[in-house]
Amino acid sequence: MIIPLSLVLLAADLFISRACGCHDLYEPYAQDSLHQPFGRFMKNPSHDAVFENIADTDQSIAQHRLSLETTKDVDAALEPEVPPPPLDVVPLIISGPSTNRVDFVFFSDGYLPEERAKFLSDALRLAEDVSKNQTFNTVQPLLNFWAAFSPSRESGIGVGGLPKDTPFGLFRYGTELRGVYYAHPEVGKAACDSLGTQCDYPILLGNDPLYGGLGGDFTVITASTLNGALVLRHELGHSILEVGEEYDGGFGYYGANAAHDLKIIPWRQWLSDATRVDTSGAPRVERSVMAMQAYPWTLLNATDPWSIKFESSGTYSRYSVQFSLSGIPNKKDLRVTLDGDELGWLPREKIGMDRWFYNFHSPKKLAAGKHVLSFNLLNGKKEGAAQLCSTEVLEYGTEDEFISTPGFYSLYPTFSDLNQTSYRPTNEDCLMRSVTVPNLCKVCLETLWINLLKDLDFVDNIKESCKQNHASTLKVLELDLLPVADLRKIPIAHKETYTITWEKDGRPLSQFTNKTRAEIEDDQSLGEYTIHVKFSTEEVRLESPSLQGDWHHKVTALCQGS
Repeated sequence: MIIPLSLVLLAADLFISRACGCHDLYEPYAQDSLHQPFGRFMKNPSHDAVFENIADTDQSIAQHRLSLETTKDVDAALEPEVPPPPLDVVPLIISGPSTNRVDFVFFSDGYLPEERAKFLSDALRLAEDVSKNQTFNTVQPLLNFWAAFSPSRESGIGVGGLPKDTPFGLFRYGTELRGVYYAHPEVGKAACDSLGTQCDYPILLGNDPLYGGLGGDFTVITASTLNGALVLRHELGHSILEVGEEYDGGFGYYGANAAHDLKIIPWRQWLSDATRVDTSGAPRVERSVMAMQAYPWTLLNATDPWSIKFESSGTYSRYSVQFSLSGIPNKKDLRVTLDGDELGWLPREKIGMDRWFYNFHSPKKLAAGKHVLSFNLLNGKKEGAAQLCSTEVLEYGTEDEFISTPGFYSLYPTFSDLNQTSYRPTNEDCLMRSVTVPNLCKVCLETLWINLLKDLDFVDNIKESCKQNHASTLKVLELDLLPVADLRKIPIAHKETYTITWEKDGRPLSQFTNKTRAEIEDDQSLGEYTIHVKFSTEEVRLESPSLQGDWHHKVTALCQGS
């Protein structure tokens, strides 16, 4: 059966709206949209799961999205491709030529002409956060970041499903701090396409101070000081690594960070203790269970506390309570209790009205039987803004049964929205599980290197020149390599090496092994040169063709005057 694109997009967006809207710490979302991919690395995986969730979605959102997408389909059939908006492109962090780098471009949405400086400041802050300090720090020499300013007629992003007069039409369906959607994907495509090789990953940056975003052909983020970079890191993880979630309650678990068969472990090379096996000889699973999970997306009121009951088997030794809140800046505004006992909730410092994620670990066990988790709004003035977004209770075995030590690699259960179990590499060490964690785990970082390098050459260029050496003339061939290993401008802690071998007309030139410069007697220099470059880093343990390549260069003329 052929399904119209408008229905496919509707189904995807409805599922996102019902479940969470975007890349949340505990909730499912659609990692990629179903628009035709156009960036150098964009993928378009299957989204069969979204059609199972249409029935229990909000009807008003359904009608709005259907109307919007149907109109777009009709317009697309009648109108030629739209021109790109005016783009004022500014370099932010540049490591090399776009022809041999991965280029990220921040496109402005909701920034007035007089807010150009704010947009550039927001984009630079986000680029530096993800590349210079953490997450993509070690691969930064492979990346370029640009800012492309297009003025908007209105400031900010839309709410209630209504975009503002902005180039890409970013908006929220409601006022909840979750998904931020785009109304004009054709404009985004035109903008990215107009930059050619300078745009591999388009990022639509909305002029909004609060949490929100989306993944897909476009990474959508906001300028939130606390959350903008968190969303960006997580979404780019999906786009570049081609991996699914690690948090519980999702539906997309795939790629290098997901295992569904204990006999097939994608990260076996990273296991901290390969001797921890079960009775069948398979790697042992860390013992835990999800006792409760909910996505209330409810506005709290001071009259009736929001509560949820759940049951524990009483067979686990420890537990954690996790939840996310927005619109509650002060401790005195809210009391969170489990079975009547306060958890001692404290809001994130300087959170304001933005959203944040909280995690309470208890060394005690939950007693067998029923339990009640309650959220009590104490400040009636916060009604209409204070919101409980998500909540979850996990139980764990003893430290021997469930190793919670950071940096330990094993098989940790992850529970889907259908309560099906897959496995992830670490407990809480990866931003693909928790957006508040700044770094990728080793498994994802290894995948990042491999995926970034697969379409890049290690040799940017080879320079051919001549040199007079006493009575003879030398032909000089000099490699311009990607600035990693000993060519890094800023050293890193991890060990990296380049291995370089030279050949001329199929014969090895061993005297130039591991050298970036070869000097050959001019009268013997004509011919075909092959330079094989292999890169190794402690952050990659898998053998991959992405980490090596050949560069061919032909010398066709002797030095001038020879």
